[in-house]
Amino acid sequence: MSSFIKLSSLIDGLNERIGRSAIWLVLIAVLISATNAVVRKVFSVSSNAFLEIQWYLFSGVFLLGAAYTLRHNEHVRIDVLAGRFSKRTQHKIEIFGTLVFLLPLCAMMIWLSVPWFVNSFTSGEVSANAGGLTLWPAKLLVPVGFVLLGLQGISELIKRIAVLQGLIPDPTEQHDQPTAEENLIEEIRKMQEAKKND
Repeated sequence: MSSFIKLSSLIDGLNERIGRSAIWLVLIAVLISATNAVVRKVFSVSSNAFLEIQWYLFSGVFLLGAAYTLRHNEHVRIDVLAGRFSKRTQHKIEIFGTLVFLLPLCAMMIWLSVPWFVNSFTSGEVSANAGGLTLWPAKLLVPVGFVLLGLQGISELIKRIAVLQGLIPDPTEQHDQPTAEENLIEEIRKMQEAKKND
């Protein structure tokens, strides 16, 4: 099992680096969007390439950041029922969900998107919009994103099994820093105390 735990750490490190890099795509998209808006208003000039690069970047943030989000256990979930169970049962539910839903979905998306990307790449597909961009880089993001998400699913599966066997501490209980919700609660508490003192 120790080799699997090492594999999990390698996957976590890979997705951590890619996820942190993908964060910068948000800033780039905002700068391009702002520049496009200013140029359009001031000079009455616009380009479809500016619009398309924004959705390329958004796709990159979403697809490259999905594995990072899963790694940090920040994905959207509805814990109405699972939140009432013990941690051990919650880990078993995560294992079931990963095996039955996440990994098959990733495999299917990779299976379907690789030929879609290859066809676009080999044909040199370009956007139908005037001045549009080449489409294959955006299409490449789909299989790459799902490969990374599938790898992170495998990593999470390894960690959940290791936790159930008592080999590693529960990674869902470790906080390097306060969560956004904890920071917000602390800020609200400070504001309420300041109002009481006034």
